[in-house]
Amino acid sequence: MADKKTGRAIWRDDLMFTGISGTGFTVPLDAAKTAGGHGTGVGPMDLLLVALAGCTGMDVISILRKKQQDITGFEVQVEGLRADEHPRTWKEIWVKFVVTGHNVDPAAVERAIELSRDKYCGVSATLKPITAMNYSQEIIEAEPEA
Repeated sequence: MADKKTGRAIWRDDLMFTGISGTGFTVPLDAAKTAGGHGTGVGPMDLLLVALAGCTGMDVISILRKKQQDITGFEVQVEGLRADEHPRTWKEIWVKFVVTGHNVDPAAVERAIELSRDKYCGVSATLKPITAMNYSQEIIEAEPEA
């Protein structure tokens, strides 16, 4: 059965909106000053990058925990290049996973990224047909515990 979600955006002023998820969480939305906004909120296209980072990050950290990797820090960095012409979709996106931990297995990280990219992350699957997606990883050995 399909999982129906809802959301709405309530206009506040000029190009400012308050985005509200179906679960009640809010996010301020606005365009940059250079685009006629006030720059007081997240732009919708930036929010899509953050959604990608969060979606794939949740997948990867869940998989690494199941694989009993000793993770002490984790960050997903995203960078995108937009088309010049409207509708200015994402042409290319780079996703970098920075994993900090003790004796983290690079193969486990690679497999977790692969599973998120190819099977679990709905945001990635939505973007993939129209966007070149690039993935990389960095593993940082954590300081020994005292």
